Amino acid sequence: MGTAITKLFNVQYPLIQAGMIWCSGWELASAVSNAGGLGIIGSGSMYPDVLEEHIQKCKKNTDKPFAVNLPMLYPNIEEHIDTIIKNKVPIVFTSAGNPKTYTKHLKSKGIVVVHVVSSVKFALKAEQAGVDAIVAEGFEAGGHNGHDETTTLCLVPMVKKAVSLPIIAAGGIGDGKSMLACMALGADGVQIGSRFVASEESSAHINFKNAVLNCKEGDTKLTLKELTPVRLIKNDFYHKIEGAYQNNASPEELQELLGRGRAKKGMFNGDLENGELEIGQISGMLDRIMPAGEIVSQIINEFNDTQKHINEYKL
Repeated sequence: MGTAITKLFNVQYPLIQAGMIWCSGWELASAVSNAGGLGIIGSGSMYPDVLEEHIQKCKKNTDKPFAVNLPMLYPNIEEHIDTIIKNKVPIVFTSAGNPKTYTKHLKSKGIVVVHVVSSVKFALKAEQAGVDAIVAEGFEAGGHNGHDETTTLCLVPMVKKAVSLPIIAAGGIGDGKSMLACMALGADGVQIGSRFVASEESSAHINFKNAVLNCKEGDTKLTLKELTPVRLIKNDFYHKIEGAYQNNASPEELQELLGRGRAKKGMFNGDLENGELEIGQISGMLDRIMPAGEIVSQIINEFNDTQKHINEYKL
């Protein structure tokens, strides 16, 4: 299954595991890479020494390429970059910030740079900044998201038309059928997050994993646009946010309600009432926890079976 993305990353499949905070440590990243995809360590929840430990353990557990996700809205970014360069990480995914800030520096060290965008406007800026590929992430995705609420089905072909770089589709992708659909729209690969949260190797708390499996249609919502948009499971904390909106809370009041450490409390410590539970709309289709390697195999097999089935149609 050769595409521009498999060539760029030197991987077997154009399937990338998202670098999700509190869920994407070395165990998950190495398992996905060993299965033929591209595993990503989510550095947003890590101190520099912790990131270095995860990179070194990932190297010991896979001889395949892997990446680090670098959300630029979190602290320790420059220390993280020093750690990434020192440990010769081959690929970096940047997000939640201006791609011009670090792309040139990272590429000067021989690192492939991919930037995550939620609109055509930001895709063009990423291309101008010199990135090697773009993740076009639709409104369906979990975690931090775009203000415009453009769905993956609309975003991918619009970005494809606007830029000449390889495109990775993200948001609402959890199986081989949705992967094939995104590639039919022009994507060169896909990035999958929520499906890998419910994996054995995910560092998410078992309470959070089970909460994801219990999600039904409509159980998540994009909120906190005044701060940074994020898709959350509707738990007690989410309902407090809704109450604050009903009382016309200011951005400062929303920030005070959010406080610090909400994501860790929910996703890593398993506090389902007071924690921030970030997950995508595809969670409504998930029903069991599986090894990451089996998830990759299942998605690729379904992709191939679906493609074969579609090829049998004659209109």
